[in-house]
Amino acid sequence: MKKIVKRLTALTTSVLLCGMLLTGCTSTGKATDKASSSNEDVIKIGVFEPITGSLAAGGAIEKEGIEIAYAERSEVLGKKVELVIADNKSEKVEAANAVSRLIEKDKVAAIIGSYSSTPSIGAGDVIKEAGIPTVGVSCTNPLVTQGNDWYFRVCFIDPYQGKVMANYAYNKLGARTAAVTREVGADYSVGLAQFFTDEFIRLNGGDESCIVATADYQSGDQDFNAQITNISKANPDIIFAPGNFTECSMLIKQARQLGVTTPFLGGDTWETPEFITIGGTEVEGALFSTFFDSNADFTPQTKTFVENYKASHNGEEPAAVTALAYDAYNVVLDAIERAGSTDPAAIQKALKETKDFPGVAGYINFDENGDATKSAVIKEIKDGKFTYVDSVSAE
Repeated sequence: MKKIVKRLTALTTSVLLCGMLLTGCTSTGKATDKASSSNEDVIKIGVFEPITGSLAAGGAIEKEGIEIAYAERSEVLGKKVELVIADNKSEKVEAANAVSRLIEKDKVAAIIGSYSSTPSIGAGDVIKEAGIPTVGVSCTNPLVTQGNDWYFRVCFIDPYQGKVMANYAYNKLGARTAAVTREVGADYSVGLAQFFTDEFIRLNGGDESCIVATADYQSGDQDFNAQITNISKANPDIIFAPGNFTECSMLIKQARQLGVTTPFLGGDTWETPEFITIGGTEVEGALFSTFFDSNADFTPQTKTFVENYKASHNGEEPAAVTALAYDAYNVVLDAIERAGSTDPAAIQKALKETKDFPGVAGYINFDENGDATKSAVIKEIKDGKFTYVDSVSAE
């Protein structure tokens, strides 16, 4: 009896400490099997994000979107929703470990995450083997959902994003030559660089010489003098630099300080406050593709979300991935509600049947790979802010 009381006391303490789980702690949970978890008074949804590490800033603004959605709706099927936060530490291996804990220890019914493709890909096999429905937020590499019926995402993917930026460079900026930088070891960067390259070559009639330079660097690098020197010698019309916001902002800053005036183009990861904080005035004029803009009326829900966010954030604009994360949480709850169950297979089936779900960042429909069909937004760093430039409709 003493042992039983001790275990119940420990469990109560754990619940009280984590509370609503809006402080980023990781729940210890209670070991139950899938069948019994649906009979509990609480429905657990796992969230694996980079709370620490090189991607932490991106993870923070995604987690914020989930928390906003949770604050608005924390019940489904008449039961309380409990968010269980797990830190993937910005690493592929730790992402797999974090998801394993959510599934095996916390017995979550579904999972949301992660920021960046690398940790998302790292967790993919665990998710597939366990059969737990997971909705990614801004993990754009095709490998995240490829061959995995349990992984979905609410963002467009890199083949489309690469095509968008190549066409923008060629048709809007008149570029006929390009240099490309790659963050070696980052699936997002390497993949997006390749998709841009393929499309830019196609637009140039198949002439591979239009890519005049390719420069690689490692995650965590801070000195880009060698890469900038080689690119400068090639004299490209534009520089496409997909990669993490930290390294890219330093790369651009150092290029400008060395006198390089060539336009820089990038991807969705740039829309992180730290990109401007680190890059300063040197990143002014940089162009990138992203998922959302607060001035666009994607759905009737968009305006309300933006107004509420600004009201609670001193007029600040919501980040694109914050809006996407808000949608990811709500589409998961919608699937659970339509499934009428917390059984993972039932939730997965409901996600596959999602039709025109009105997210704040656009209507959500999942294709055969679990990928959302979305439009892209082009933004520019102007006067120290992310400024809307153009929209590109999905084909």
